[in-house]
Amino acid sequence: MRLTTKTALALPGTALLLLAGATGASADEFDMKLTDTMGNKSGSSSTAQLTVEGDSLSIKITGQGFTPNSPHAQHFHGSFSDAKKFTCPDSSADADGDGQVNTEEGLPAYGDIVLSLTTSGDTSPESGLAIDRMPTADAAGNLSYERTIELPAGAGAKLKNLHVVQHGLDANGNDKYDLEALGESSFAKSLGVDGIPEEATNPATCGTVTGASTGEMPQGGVDTGDGTTGGTEAVGAFGLAGAAFAAAGGALLYRRRFATDRA
Repeated sequence: MRLTTKTALALPGTALLLLAGATGASADEFDMKLTDTMGNKSGSSSTAQLTVEGDSLSIKITGQGFTPNSPHAQHFHGSFSDAKKFTCPDSSADADGDGQVNTEEGLPAYGDIVLSLTTSGDTSPESGLAIDRMPTADAAGNLSYERTIELPAGAGAKLKNLHVVQHGLDANGNDKYDLEALGESSFAKSLGVDGIPEEATNPATCGTVTGASTGEMPQGGVDTGDGTTGGTEAVGAFGLAGAAFAAAGGALLYRRRFATDRA
């Protein structure tokens, strides 16, 4: 049935509200472009489509140029409550001048993990290093991810405060993570995990929710993620994830995974 302006004006207010609800007008849709803003020469890029209805998030990510047959951790970063202006880092974040913006160098710009984009199970920051539940690129380096996630109460309206970061790159072009390219991950070592390639933990892409201005001031407050990412103490943003990672045997899983890749 076609609803003309004249007909709409004749409808009682309650009927108009019911009609609006029936059309699904409360759902918001956003597009994201995830690129190597860091200048890490990852060769990776992704597009993401987000549908938010209340506090329910449906997300679909399609990417290419990723390390083949390898897992890629991915997260929403930022804060639902902190007033800091988060953004995707560029090459100026490379504090040690080694040509790569690593995880510790990127955190002050894009903020804490507030949502882990796992393939199943928990999506809290504690699953930030759940490598066994992160998407794996196929043999051609293509990455696909699709999931519906229930957000904390009130978080759906504040999604535009966040960024998505995908991790893992192939710096020396041999189609795997290894120690020969960039050495050992300083981030993994800070969590007590030795022998993990820096390639596996460095950020590959970053993107902002379309429609949100870069560094736009966050709205309101939701009790999830504390947003305390000033300077070098940002490494602590992964504290909960690191503890859960160790408790769940994540270090052993990482070592086994990369030992297999090198064999």
